[in-house]
Amino acid sequence: MDSNDVANPDGGPAEPPIASPTEVITVEVPGAPQPDMPAPKRLRIGPSDQPITGDGPVKLESIIGLDERTQILDTQNWPWRMICALAIEGPWGNFVGTGWFVGPKTVITAGHCVYEPNAMGGWATKITLTPGASGSQEPFQSVVATRFETTDQWLNAQDPDFDMAVIHLDVALGSQVGWFGVASLPDATLQNFQVNVSGYPVDKGGRQQWWARNRIRGLTPRRVFYDVDTMGGQSGAPVFIIQSEGAAPQVVGIHAYGVGGAVPASVPQDVNSAPRIIPEVITLIKQWVAKDGSGS
Repeated sequence: MDSNDVANPDGGPAEPPIASPTEVITVEVPGAPQPDMPAPKRLRIGPSDQPITGDGPVKLESIIGLDERTQILDTQNWPWRMICALAIEGPWGNFVGTGWFVGPKTVITAGHCVYEPNAMGGWATKITLTPGASGSQEPFQSVVATRFETTDQWLNAQDPDFDMAVIHLDVALGSQVGWFGVASLPDATLQNFQVNVSGYPVDKGGRQQWWARNRIRGLTPRRVFYDVDTMGGQSGAPVFIIQSEGAAPQVVGIHAYGVGGAVPASVPQDVNSAPRIIPEVITLIKQWVAKDGSGS
C-alpha cells in the first residue's frame, strides 16, 4: 500500500512512499476495529438506483477536469464502513450529506449538514445515518439522530473556516464499525501528502460511496485545498491521509467546499477544500466525544 493512498484501483505501480511525519496530534479511543484496508473496486459509471428529492444544503462542489472518482463496492469493510450516508430532514425539505465516526457514539460532518439557514431553513430536524451504505444495501443498521452541535462561528456567521458539526448518537454504532483518528500537522509535513475523500455524492443518488485522492494545492491556517473530485452530498466527508504502509487513516480536514467555495486569492481557484484539523479542532472533537461517552 502506498503511504499516500488508500489503494491503487487502476492496478499500476505504487508511488514512492513518503517518510512518516512527526508532531502528530490524534484523538484515540481504545477498541476501534483496525483490520487491513482493502483495495477499492472500480465500477463503470451508471445511473443510481436510489433517486433522491434534492441535492441538499451543500456548497458548490466540483469535478476538476476528468472525473477520477471510484465507487467503493466493499463498503462493509474498513475504513469505508466508518463513513455514513446522511439523509437529512430540515424545515424546507430533505437533503443528502456525509459523516464519519470519531468515537462510539460520535459522528463528524460539515456544519451546513446540520444547520443551514438559506437552503435548509435552519437546523436539521432529524438525520438518518447509514454506515457503509451501498445503494439499497445496508451492511450495518441505520440510526436516527436528533441531537446536533456546530461551532458558534458557523451558527452565527456561516464562516467557512468553521463549517463543522457533530451528530450525537444514542447507540454505540461506532463500536461495530470503528472510527477514524484525527491529526493536526504542520504545513511543511501536510503538504507532502495526497489526500483521500470518500462520501455519498448526490449525482450518484446519495447512497453509493465514491472515493478519490489527489494532491494538496494550498494551505491556510484553517483550511486545506486539494485537487480531489467531489460533488454535492459529499459535504462532511473525511479528508484523510495514510502516514505509512499499514497505518490507520487519519483525518486532516472535513470536506465542505468546491471550486468557487470561499477560496482565498493566495490559493489556486480550481480546488475543493475543507476546514482543517488543527489543535483547537481536536480539543473540540474530544469534548464532543466525551459528551457521548462509550457505553452501549
